[in-house]
Amino acid sequence: MTAFAELGMMPEIVQAIEEMEWLLPTDVQAEAIPLILGGGDVLMAAETGSGKTGAFCLPVIQIVHESLKEKSGGGQQVGGGDASKKVVMNPYDRGDKLAISSEGLLIQCREQRAWNGCRSSSGVGGGKVYYEAIVTDEGLCRVGWSMGHASLELGKDKNGFGFGGTGKKSYASQFDDYGEAYGKGDTIGCYLDLDSGVVGFSKNGVYLEDAFQVPKQLMGQTFYAAVVLKNAEMQFNFGDQPFKYPPEASYGYTPLSKSTQLVQAMAMSARPSKPGSPRALIIEPARELAQQTGDNIHLFSKHLSAPRIRDLLVMGGDSAKDQIKALQAGVEIVTGTPGRLDDLITTGKLDLSAIRFFILDEADGLLSQGHGDLINKIFSKIPKVSPEGKRLQMVVCSATLHNIEVKKMADRLLHFPTWVDLKGQDSVPETVHQVLCWVDPVKDASWRSLEGTRVNTDGIHSKDNKRSSNPESLSAGVKLLKAEYLVKAINEHKMDQAIIFCRTKLDCDNIEAYLLSLGGGPKAMVNEYTCVCLHSDRRPQERKENLQSFKDGEVRFLICTDVAARGIDIRGIPFVVNVTLPDDKQNYVHRIGRVGRAERMGLAVSLVATVKEKVWYHKCANKGRGCYNTSLLEDGGCAIWYNEPQFIADIQEHLGVSIPVVEDSFQVPVSEYDGKCFVGFFLQVMYGEKKSTKSGSKGHVAELATSVQELAKMEKHSQSIFLKMATDKKWFL
Repeated sequence: MTAFAELGMMPEIVQAIEEMEWLLPTDVQAEAIPLILGGGDVLMAAETGSGKTGAFCLPVIQIVHESLKEKSGGGQQVGGGDASKKVVMNPYDRGDKLAISSEGLLIQCREQRAWNGCRSSSGVGGGKVYYEAIVTDEGLCRVGWSMGHASLELGKDKNGFGFGGTGKKSYASQFDDYGEAYGKGDTIGCYLDLDSGVVGFSKNGVYLEDAFQVPKQLMGQTFYAAVVLKNAEMQFNFGDQPFKYPPEASYGYTPLSKSTQLVQAMAMSARPSKPGSPRALIIEPARELAQQTGDNIHLFSKHLSAPRIRDLLVMGGDSAKDQIKALQAGVEIVTGTPGRLDDLITTGKLDLSAIRFFILDEADGLLSQGHGDLINKIFSKIPKVSPEGKRLQMVVCSATLHNIEVKKMADRLLHFPTWVDLKGQDSVPETVHQVLCWVDPVKDASWRSLEGTRVNTDGIHSKDNKRSSNPESLSAGVKLLKAEYLVKAINEHKMDQAIIFCRTKLDCDNIEAYLLSLGGGPKAMVNEYTCVCLHSDRRPQERKENLQSFKDGEVRFLICTDVAARGIDIRGIPFVVNVTLPDDKQNYVHRIGRVGRAERMGLAVSLVATVKEKVWYHKCANKGRGCYNTSLLEDGGCAIWYNEPQFIADIQEHLGVSIPVVEDSFQVPVSEYDGKCFVGFFLQVMYGEKKSTKSGSKGHVAELATSVQELAKMEKHSQSIFLKMATDKKWFL
């Protein structure tokens, strides 16, 4: 049995994996695949290139295939009842800070300042019913009955009746003494008699007295079991297990779960889906990443048949007509980017009624791009439980799970997710050498001779007095020097392939134009500075071709923004150059983490200005197109001052390191213990090559030779003393 088969993958998928020469699952695959196959929600953090796409695609493909097979009669239905009719606490009718266990009967709220409520998945419209609630931890709680449209804070409006741990009953925000207080270990019995309109409660089997008379206008409506907690925990029993204190038989009460008048909550029901509606929806923040995921789905599922898996890529720039036609014909898995998905969902072309998997890849990127509202919109339209009683599964992947926005979203949308955090807090592998070079326009005034040459800048200083030493002039100097320093770094390290990061699309275009002017062209073997750009202003087909030419080694340099490069898996890159630092320290880690993979050495060079740089920050309606307003944002313009000295300080504090500084010669300091190896008589790094296990061994042995000789003498001396002692009888008395 292969390693992937041991994770539960079916033979047809294992065959496809083996043909891709995946012999062993990566760490993230080994952890996530069984969890997803088991039906749980998963939060996943791992580096790009760690196999996380396979970690969610493989189990999703298998479950979708098996569900299709079951529907067509090719499999056996597990279980004999309708799981959706079981009475539990409703995970889709609860407060944001209230958690419900997987079996739906234990609820908990650790919020200390606000109440969070919840209702049951089914209610009743008549008869006499009973359930029990056990206080399993200290805290404030209130239990009882409410309508489906009532406030979740039980007893605060005219549609709910509660009994609190302080010994108060509550209705319409009126709190009156009732019975006695209760706390941890107590069992509260909740009675509802809709024949006579009475609500009552018991404590540990002792009926307290009738608490409420149900108003006539509420008779005939559906009543649900309800609770509200503040830093508390309760366990519910609706009658599927024996009650601790069952009502006397003569009272005529039926367990809530056994009532013949059960009504399922609307939030738990799902309408039948159209034939051929998608079963899985994957959202990616960029075209290239969506394409990459789609390609993997094709490869993983190619041996599946009867039924086969139909998948579809929906992205801007491709024919919407063809995508709609494919959706009408029927697909099982949809992978797409936010803009086109929003269009198809809004116009009703993409049906969400059958979605069983909702996957957010690079969730931190999606949120930073402003797609949080779209995620909420899609989530609200997806049924949370299928007609077969199967719960919606969510998988969220992120560069880091420590992003506060990702945490908030996960708390709101996911159901008791398991964390697979193989990245942890940000750190840099020892295979990555990171250095910074200060770009100082005061110390290095050579930028003045570059003005008016082939070095193009963003034009933000085109109307400034360039000869003065004011901040605007120095900012212009930074822009010119960075282009020159980039070329120096390339030449010093003879970079044959590198990713070059710039802040904006315009900066990318300018760097591309400059490198091409120095000797760019179609083939890296003959052109020293050949390069391509990757950003959203380039046509989709051009972006696809540019990325492929870089992957194939036909060009040396890929110039891109953070957004364009997010999540793209390009292996074996030896160099990264940050022409501009990112303003988000986590993006810095994400950038430099593209080198030093698979035990290969990598170098990350950052060009850091010593002064603030004035840059574009377009808030205008046309997003910068044709904009020449160089005033600062606070003055109604589209410019800000970019503070790289502060950014590099934040990055170093975040990583807990001091990044080595190099001069503008870009010679990296030599150390015998960081993966460098001898080339001739010189110690240097072979970036892009695997870290040598003999790294620096020649110098290391020579350095330790004297110490080893001394240790040998000491060992010989100590053994001589021991032998002398062994022959002297006084030591054995």
